[in-house]
Amino acid sequence: MRADDDRSTPLLFDPESRPVGVLVGYDGSDQAIQALHYAATMALGIGCRLTVVSAFTVPVMVYPNMASLPPVPEDEARAAASRQVAAGALPHLEGYPGEVALESVQGDAAGVLVELSALARLAVVGSRGRGGFLGRLLGSVSEALPAHAHCPTVVVPSSYVVPETTGRERFTQVPGTEPVVVGLDGSEDSTLTTLAQRAAAAAGAPLHLLQAIPPLDTWSSSALAAVPDQQFLDRQREELLALLEGEARALRDRNPEVAVTASVEVGDPVALLVERSRDARLTVVGTRGRGRMMSALLGSVSRGLLERAQGPVMVVPDLDISRIGHDRRRPR
Repeated sequence: MRADDDRSTPLLFDPESRPVGVLVGYDGSDQAIQALHYAATMALGIGCRLTVVSAFTVPVMVYPNMASLPPVPEDEARAAASRQVAAGALPHLEGYPGEVALESVQGDAAGVLVELSALARLAVVGSRGRGGFLGRLLGSVSEALPAHAHCPTVVVPSSYVVPETTGRERFTQVPGTEPVVVGLDGSEDSTLTTLAQRAAAAAGAPLHLLQAIPPLDTWSSSALAAVPDQQFLDRQREELLALLEGEARALRDRNPEVAVTASVEVGDPVALLVERSRDARLTVVGTRGRGRMMSALLGSVSRGLLERAQGPVMVVPDLDISRIGHDRRRPR
């Protein structure tokens, strides 16, 4: 395990000679420690570098006279404190066999991680933090990063349990029956399911495709449409399930080692996914949907799930799957 030299680093990461790999924001909080462990397991599973980033800002200081000047300039003091925070991640990585880079970067925490996400395969952050990562409910970083990141983002909730084992075993995902669940609404292309399948393969877990349709009591009539009846709802559910099972077959053909199942369930999509997140290895959603699921930045489903999830949630932006691990969103 190697930590890069302890200098404050500008946002100039060469994607060829210095790939970011799995990026994790770290501020020393309990939630950051949980995110650090999850990021380490992901980096080890997909075989890439783990980049631990501590961000710091330098406020504008006004000193009334020369005698008031601090012995160490404020920017140097902040940078040194940030490097200490980043170095504080190392004891929590004891026994980790992969490559680690520690980075101290000047800038707003959310902005730093969003910019670095353009050179990362995956970004990971705790649901809340302190200092540069402090926010409300979700946390300013865990809310901004999934909405603006250039790579998939995993938000790790406070309920995540770091195992008490030691050495490599501490960071190795144990195959099991807990599935990776991906929430679909019919608007996605294959990127979302492809990334979910890759996550399932890395974890040795099955994959479950879930699509929700609203219950009858949430439909409303208009001049152009009548309120559907139960027969209509059942028929729509059967048609959607047939499409979803076709997607499941295609995924199984692509990687027979990952078991893939599918279901269409009637209910509120956020509530259904929150319930699934209790037992899921990972829950995967897109940033935006369509119709009832459409919103300005994060869709109502992804936002609602992040606020209430009982397990890690991956939010996937609109990406070109061929460029994952290199950079950028899908061209508009």
